[in-house]
Amino acid sequence: MTVGWKLTRECRDALIATMPPKYARTIADHVTLSISGTVSPERVADAKIVGRADDGLGVEAMIVAIDGSTARPDGKVWHVTWSLADNRTARESNDVIAQLGWTKVPYHTLCLEPAIW
Repeated sequence: MTVGWKLTRECRDALIATMPPKYARTIADHVTLSISGTVSPERVADAKIVGRADDGLGVEAMIVAIDGSTARPDGKVWHVTWSLADNRTARESNDVIAQLGWTKVPYHTLCLEPAIW
């Protein structure tokens, strides 16, 4: 099962209004910790959107700092897949970030709830 944090509905709605998704399918719902977990993660004390990645071809992701760091335990970058073109998948966000990097954006606080899905 996937474990991580889900954005609260209120937080998600406010962020989408502030940073409208670029592509047809709005995702903007979670930050993944692990795709093979069974235990809900601990609450996050401080989470912020700090950057954005976009390949210009249908993958848009917002970079997240959790407790001041964008680095996940697996060496990848914390992020929220923000929007996708119809022919793209959320998993591609990791590749886009690794290949193209990301640019800083003004901070936006995230309200995250521990979750398993």
